[in-house]
Amino acid sequence: MKKVIILSALLISSTILSSCVPIVQGAAAVTTVATMSNDRRTMGEILDDKTLYMNLGNIVSKDSMLDDTHINFNVYNKSVLMVGEVPTDDLKSYLEETVKKRAPKMKQLINEVAVMPNSSYLNRARDGVISVQIEALFLDQEVFHPAHVSVLTERATVYLMGSVTKREAEQATNVASKAKNVKQVVKLFNYLATRPAEEIAKDNKKKEEAEKRAILEAKKAELEAAQNELQQQIYELETN
Repeated sequence: MKKVIILSALLISSTILSSCVPIVQGAAAVTTVATMSNDRRTMGEILDDKTLYMNLGNIVSKDSMLDDTHINFNVYNKSVLMVGEVPTDDLKSYLEETVKKRAPKMKQLINEVAVMPNSSYLNRARDGVISVQIEALFLDQEVFHPAHVSVLTERATVYLMGSVTKREAEQATNVASKAKNVKQVVKLFNYLATRPAEEIAKDNKKKEEAEKRAILEAKKAELEAAQNELQQQIYELETN
């Protein structure tokens, strides 16, 4: 029986959700569907990645030569990560050649498939737990938005993809390495010299709004204190 599990942190639902929703497929990867404003790719790039991802799935699932394999994919900006297990070196070569031939639009193929028996469903479930842990940890830091980093875990090795600065890459790697049972973290990032200007402007605006809210709250508290003081004075005058 063919055991193919296609995983991608880039697979988006047909309806764009307004909040982050974790999606686990095959118990080995977790995806965050975030608002499009948080993604550093354009809508066209996201759709291209989704189309490529679906094509890769069809290539593997419909090829009888790959019936006894377990293959996972992740796609970011047309860079394809391929992981999993195949029984022989010849089949690994066949898989790579087939993918390259039938998915010509990809920019590069990173073949991390191992020649070994297929991983057990238990191990795949454990990989899923690792990915979920990492996604949760990503939510508890402020260096980068979780939507900027895609996570795929295979045999306790964590693969990170996305367009990030070096500082963001370091943070993502450090955070991912803290998840329980992680053996290794592999960085497959596209590096940016700086954060996009629109993101910086957006963050500055949020900061300004937060400062304004803080000032207003402080002023409100000050006025309430003054009001309470005046009411106390009135009470004392009325009772004397």
